[in-house]
Amino acid sequence: MKHRVLWLSLLLPIFMGRSSSPLATSVSTTRSYNGTASVGDFFTMTVDPVAYTLAYTDLSNGDSGTISYQVNSDGTYQLDDPNHNLVGAYEIPNYALLVEATNTGPDHDAPAIILAMQTASISVPKWASHNYDYMQFGSGAGGVEVGFIAADGQGNVSTTAYWPLGALSQGARAFHRGGFSGRSLQQDASGTFLRLPDNDGDSHYVFGTGTGTLALDTPNGAILGFKKAASKDFDPSFAGTYKGIYYQKTGAKTDQGNFETGTPSLGDATIVIDATGQVSTKDSRGNLLLEAMLTPVADAAYLYGADKLQDPCFGLFTFRVITANSQNDVFVTFMDRGVLFSSFKANLPWGPGSTYDYLYGVGLR
Repeated sequence: MKHRVLWLSLLLPIFMGRSSSPLATSVSTTRSYNGTASVGDFFTMTVDPVAYTLAYTDLSNGDSGTISYQVNSDGTYQLDDPNHNLVGAYEIPNYALLVEATNTGPDHDAPAIILAMQTASISVPKWASHNYDYMQFGSGAGGVEVGFIAADGQGNVSTTAYWPLGALSQGARAFHRGGFSGRSLQQDASGTFLRLPDNDGDSHYVFGTGTGTLALDTPNGAILGFKKAASKDFDPSFAGTYKGIYYQKTGAKTDQGNFETGTPSLGDATIVIDATGQVSTKDSRGNLLLEAMLTPVADAAYLYGADKLQDPCFGLFTFRVITANSQNDVFVTFMDRGVLFSSFKANLPWGPGSTYDYLYGVGLR
């Protein structure tokens, strides 16, 4: 599959505020969500806990369906999709829904994580005059990007981003800036999302939960951001055990024309975070996927400073390990009841044809 350079490298978006507590709505009532897939598809979803069905529409590639589900002993959902697209899920009712998908994207064949949030009205003023951290999940160009956004009173956005693959690739830029005008956004008739047309005839979709969390779905993946924290330090209230889903690509390589090869996979994850900020992520078989002691981006001299990220990104954390054979960057951030994590590992020495691995995921509690 051909992938353009991460969209944020060219035109960077809008992002999320830390959301308020979920509404106290009965879990026995029908629940509606808007979601973004890491491959770049925008979904609307409805969970009916009485009929045990999940109805979905993929506005990006036209797929839709109503599928039944069973609740497993660990609280996850086993989805019975005759098209074998949506295969598993985990829900915090009236807050967020995580879905494993196997046949998304323009060719209906790409695996992806879908993060869906409870539908709510959305408008430009809801994120105007705020600053946000963000994390981008994609399925090409190294898969991962992080940074911050500043939105003025009219919703116009300026951004600074760090692109791990770009830090190693000759001629690419590890740090880059962008932005766009809030006047470019078009309100959907539902009032629950906005469209941002681009020059290629595609649309980006903006949605969120109330006055808090926002998300941007782009043809290059999911952009997830959160209102900056008040302090750079890890908040021990986020310590705990999270149930999640991850996407991993190993042996990846970007060839001419921005074609990325590699072996993708999806899986369930358990994320454990202690009160000091030590993170351990394991797959369903107990294999270690990621382990790190979180460092504030504000304290990482290789990320924050002159000609780098121009904001300390309070609430965004990192960890870097460099050996003779590899360089590994880890990033972690939090929402009220969730954690987002990503990792980019490059094989060293770096040169033409070098390969890399990346991993990202979302956990809920």
